[in-house]
Amino acid sequence: MDSEHEARVAYDLVAEDYAALLAGELEKLPIERALLTAFAEQVAADGGGAVADLGCGPGRVSGFLAGIGVEVRGIDLSPGMIEVARRDHPGIPFEVASMAALPFQDGELAGALAWYSIIHIPQDRQDAVFAEFARVVRPGGRLLLAFQVSEHGDEDIVQLRQAYGHELDLRTRRQSPDRVKQRIAAAGFSLVAEATRERIAPEKSRQAFLLAQRTADVDSGDAASAS
Repeated sequence: MDSEHEARVAYDLVAEDYAALLAGELEKLPIERALLTAFAEQVAADGGGAVADLGCGPGRVSGFLAGIGVEVRGIDLSPGMIEVARRDHPGIPFEVASMAALPFQDGELAGALAWYSIIHIPQDRQDAVFAEFARVVRPGGRLLLAFQVSEHGDEDIVQLRQAYGHELDLRTRRQSPDRVKQRIAAAGFSLVAEATRERIAPEKSRQAFLLAQRTADVDSGDAASAS
């Protein structure tokens, strides 16, 4: 089954229960709140502008960012998740879209975050997805990623058969922070900071966070003069 179709079907199925289970989760995660706040402050310091929550789910992170003054928009593959996000956060624009084909113009965004959403992207598609992130984030803009850490190379695939009170068929991917850093660098982002948090039960792995900045595009004339 295609990974996008697999994720859409699974998250449509669990949308309501997922949102209920994770309601208020950020209130118990001071490290995550601090990272999101740092991201927001850097966007503001860079002149502000629209930020996209890529793979927004039911909009809980979008809601947090809006609450601290960020102009945020959300996209998700799952119509069910978007329906819940619109209901729970009516002041934020949400739409159904793929991270592989974002509904934004080149350089339109001051920042983007993928909060545990790259975990559904196979390794052979990640370079293209990160290139798409770089397309829509303006030079100097910010990127924040969150994902589970693989302890066994580039990727550990976890097959979920039951979650959020439902039987489903969904693969998630724990990932190597070093490999993700290489991928975002190749796409045009410069690492600003990284953090790894030890697991909190019932988590099964450590959690990684990468904060990066979109590098300025260099045309051939600039490159020639620099050399």
